[in-house]
This record gives sequence, structure tokens and C-alpha cells, in this order.
Amino acid sequence: MAVVLIVDDDQRLVEMLREYLEAQGLAVLLAANGQQMRQQLAAGPVDVMVLDWMLPGQDGISLARELRHKEGGPPILMLSARGEDEERILGLESGVDDYLAKPFNARELLARLRVLLRRSGKDEGADTVQFGDFRLQISERRLYRENVEVDINPAEMDLLLVFAQRPKRILSRDMLLQLLGGEEDGRFDRSIDVRVTRLRKILEENPRQPRFLQTERGTGYRFVPGS
Repeated sequence: MAVVLIVDDDQRLVEMLREYLEAQGLAVLLAANGQQMRQQLAAGPVDVMVLDWMLPGQDGISLARELRHKEGGPPILMLSARGEDEERILGLESGVDDYLAKPFNARELLARLRVLLRRSGKDEGADTVQFGDFRLQISERRLYRENVEVDINPAEMDLLLVFAQRPKRILSRDMLLQLLGGEEDGRFDRSIDVRVTRLRKILEENPRQPRFLQTERGTGYRFVPGS
């Protein structure tokens, strides 16, 4: 699954984009400024980046130049309310790979991201998550182990999809409950723990020492497909 990092301080926009892109089989990370961007990049691999021009503190142009001084950085799609040719050229000269003026259509953003991912060879199997001996087909809601389909009930599949679409992110119990369509209420924390335990019995060789569904003590859980 390709990982997209969106760097933008417009919370309403990024939440809309995250919901849309995750529905299209992409994993989405968020950052509101340059510091958070660096933290996300240091935490794990990112395949493509959506970078807003106007950010608090260091702007998108200077962040793009910073990233281009480092080898191996992800392709960058820059967003900006500035649509003039001179601004577009400046953005491209800063090292970004594509430029999209606000307001924009989410489908166009997705199409441009797909192009950047194909160019970098990262768009293969966007609907597939591979971890260990397992292969998860997101749109089909099917899990395979060494090409043999695994028997998994709908509740466990729902939880696995939530994790798989947010790899390496720490998810609190309240957040998991919300993403699964429940209410944010600490009284239901135990229900999440029970579902995680059941899912570990399916995925983990040793559920007491989980490889994929790791516990972040005092915080929640993290899905680590590449561990």
C-alpha cells in the first residue's frame, strides 16, 4: 500500500482528503507544519507527498528545497491558492514534481498522485497489503496466507482494514472505536482490546509477543507490516 504524507494546516481539507484517499486504497499520514513533516518522514517510509505552499513557520517552497537537498526523498505535489504562471514556475523550480492550484477536485489530486507513484514504481498493488506470509486484498475484504484464504469474521476484518490503511500509526482505543463506527467512550475500551486479541490469534505466531499488532503502552496499538 502506497503511503501519502499530506502537509497542510487546513484541518478540514486534510480530513476530507484522508477519508477520500484511504477509500481509494492509500495509507495517509498528516502533518501541519515542517516540524511535523520531518517527524513523519523520520518515523517511516513515505511514497509521495502533498505539500501546501502556505504553512505556519517554514513555507512549502523552502521545505521542498530542503527535501531536494536530501537524496531519496518522495515525489512532491504542491498545493497552492496561487495559480499564476510565475508562482507555478517557482514551485516547480523549488524541486516539486507537480503543482495543483486550490480549489481542486479530489479525483484530479488522486490521478496526479497515481502518476507520481507510477513514475517512482510505488503504485503496484495499492489495493494489496503484504505482511509476513499474509496478503490482504482491501477492496475484496479477503485475507490470504501463502495464497490460502484465511477464515476471518467481519468484525475482525473491519479492525484489520483500519490498521492496514494506517500503517505504523499509533491508534488509541477511542480512535479505533470511532473509525469502526462506534462512540468515543472510554467504557468501551475493553471491546477494542478483545477484538485486537482475537485478531492477534489469527495473525501472530505468538500472540503474547506480537509482530504485527504491537501494543503502545498507555496509548493504544500500532500495525507494523514490515517488522
